[in-house]
Amino acid sequence: MTTIDIRSAQLDPALGDAAVVAAVAGVAVDQLAPLATRIDHEGHYPLEVMASLARAGAFAGHLRRNGGRYGLALGAMHEISRQCGSTGFLTWAHDVCALYLEQSGNPALDGQLLDDHVAGRSFGGTGLSNPMKAFAGIERMLLRARRVAGGYRVSGALPWVSHIGPGQYFGAIASVYRDDQSHSHDIIFLVRCDQQVVLRQCPEFSGMEGTSTWGVRLEDYFVGEDNMIADPARPFIEKIRAAFILLQIGMATGLIQGALDSMRDVEPLLGHVNQFLDDRPDELEAEYLELAGRVARLVGSPFDGSKDYMLDVLDARAQGAELALRATQSALLHQGARGYLINSAPQRRVREAHFAAIVTPAIKHLRSEMARLSREEVPA
Repeated sequence: MTTIDIRSAQLDPALGDAAVVAAVAGVAVDQLAPLATRIDHEGHYPLEVMASLARAGAFAGHLRRNGGRYGLALGAMHEISRQCGSTGFLTWAHDVCALYLEQSGNPALDGQLLDDHVAGRSFGGTGLSNPMKAFAGIERMLLRARRVAGGYRVSGALPWVSHIGPGQYFGAIASVYRDDQSHSHDIIFLVRCDQQVVLRQCPEFSGMEGTSTWGVRLEDYFVGEDNMIADPARPFIEKIRAAFILLQIGMATGLIQGALDSMRDVEPLLGHVNQFLDDRPDELEAEYLELAGRVARLVGSPFDGSKDYMLDVLDARAQGAELALRATQSALLHQGARGYLINSAPQRRVREAHFAAIVTPAIKHLRSEMARLSREEVPA
């Protein structure tokens, strides 16, 4: 099996992307697929599989130290999501947390912690759903910070943060306020889930229960230099925003591929009647291949700061979510009653595709941002 160098969390430079993706696919088929129902129905958090995926190189490709191979990162996420959308989302959260750590330039974050993170010796996610919507003018920032000696004190609550648990960590953003309560700027930092951090059970979702998603409460949480990702946060977010969104497309493509697999599985038995359905597998595959071609052109420049590039990323992300919705519904219809069974992969993928359509940035958020950029407006 392909492995990463556990000393430096680097991929063997002799290994091509195809070899790494094949190794990841092997873990996904052999270890992840048999757990998909348990993850979906029991909320099993598959850290043991995440560790195996890390050893296969699933979380290393997009790092600068490995050549910034975003096509490799998306290929690995595709194969994982093809078997389990929840674990595909965990992969994105893990990848984007690694992005924060490496791009921080903070030796306390982009050294041993990043090595452990990419090698699957530690795990962490992202709490940027609220800030991304706040920056777009959709909702207010929920974390507030005040400057103190040696750093900041942060208070507030985030309703849901995924891929976390005791001893884990996640990236977060807070608005800094002066003594007169005027807004100064924003900071992005790492939250360590220790005794200072309160984790609260979330309401049960219709899917994605295996993503270890919690409500988080911070009360005078101290952020020092060792945990600072960027101060101020806005230039950092502008730099990584396209990469943040681009990485999500691997979830959608994996769901689409999984749906195509389910449709073709029943074609020998039901093709004579399924021919009367819309969104047949050949039609959907043609759209998928067009999307894949678009993404292949985007992965070479994930930090392109141009408006046109950002519009292309937003549009591709929206296209992926919309196609996942259509493909997963069509797969259920193609499979008929067997696809409606509670433990069936098509039934699960429909709910996973709904998540891909509403997770930040949701389809409506994507369309809003595309309209704003097209008008060259700045959100309030």
